[in-house]
Amino acid sequence: MSKLKFIDLFAGCGGLSLGLSLAGLEGQFAIERDAMAFETFEENFLATRDLPIARFAWPQWLARQPWSIDELLDNHGVEVAGLAHQIDVLAGGPPCQGFSFAGKRQETDPRNQLFEKYAQVVDTIRPRVLVLENVPGMRVAHSSPDTPGGGRAKAGESFYDKLRKKLEAMGYEVHGQVLDASRYGVPQKRSRLIVIGLEKQLAGRLDGGPRRVFELMEEQRATQLRELGLGETITARDAISDLEVEGAARKPCADPQSRGPFEEAVYKEPLTPYQRLMHGACSSDAMDSMRLARHSAEVRDRFAAILDECRRGVRLDQASRERHGLKKHRVYPMASDQPAPTITTLPDDVLHYAEPRILTVRESARLQGFPDWFRFRGRFTTGGHRRTKECPRYTQVGNAVPPYLGRAIGLAITAAIEEAAGSPARVPAKPGPGQLEIAFT
Repeated sequence: MSKLKFIDLFAGCGGLSLGLSLAGLEGQFAIERDAMAFETFEENFLATRDLPIARFAWPQWLARQPWSIDELLDNHGVEVAGLAHQIDVLAGGPPCQGFSFAGKRQETDPRNQLFEKYAQVVDTIRPRVLVLENVPGMRVAHSSPDTPGGGRAKAGESFYDKLRKKLEAMGYEVHGQVLDASRYGVPQKRSRLIVIGLEKQLAGRLDGGPRRVFELMEEQRATQLRELGLGETITARDAISDLEVEGAARKPCADPQSRGPFEEAVYKEPLTPYQRLMHGACSSDAMDSMRLARHSAEVRDRFAAILDECRRGVRLDQASRERHGLKKHRVYPMASDQPAPTITTLPDDVLHYAEPRILTVRESARLQGFPDWFRFRGRFTTGGHRRTKECPRYTQVGNAVPPYLGRAIGLAITAAIEEAAGSPARVPAKPGPGQLEIAFT
């Protein structure tokens, strides 16, 4: 079977693209509107340097620059229409903030409307397989605008339900499950809603339709861990103990996007199977984003007290936050013997398990499953009003799909298409009374 071709919408820095590429799929192009995130994508999927993955094919008609979906459809509608039935997989992880339980989760959040644009691209290209990734909150009905009486009504359907119905009307069978990335070789507890859509002709040749893809994903999970030489659980220490600062030499951070007298640790060598996997195609001097935060003595003392006194691996409770003078609601001191908590876009959400400091971008990337050869571009972080408009390195990492979860998805899709090629068509069964359209694990 020839390589499956895929397009990545809402690509970010390329976590899902990397996973699908590692699974042997062939990237065509990617759409990402943020300049910094696209710069990272370009450096890792289009650069002339030696890469351990195949470069994206990239069509001549599409400039290698940041694009929004609106701009793609407005400027290249004819070319996009020419891709109809030529693309095997359309992947996309629209921004999740509008669905996150950490936000206001309003139905009218403009970020939620990006799913309408996603559906428009689907209807134009008509790929064989759809892959979406989002936070579990996408399946919960959002708050509607305030009612005249001052209350807040609830939307009748979640955005997942609305999108599923729209895609089914286009001729796709759709199924979603909540998966934990830590089961797929990622050293991080990260639950995400994965949605698979199959065109009905393809779904008709699989026993269970899109549900069969998730069964194959579970089969591929064991195969993937075995092939990568990984155990069932990868702890934070397994992932980043070789990046610890204590006892390591330091050098000035020479990254052109780092302003001021920052330092980074001099890298020695990988110590665990996971670290050897991450560092395998990288020379030590090529590993970027190692810049250490400049904590004041007061902050270091506070972090040290938290690590000494507070329970590891769980979010600090209100009493602990008040005792240590913290206003932030989400602070996790990592446990060294467990997978890390969910890596977010904010660098001070997670404390290192052994050292009184926040994580570097590279450490956060390791916990997401980005290999050390993967380079990040743009500012390290940003703040104030720019936080909602820019995508610096910490944000790129926090928003990304863990690549090895993406790899398992790509392998399962490939196996499903191969299986369907040798199977007769089936008659889709209608859900019985009380039978759910979506299962969650």
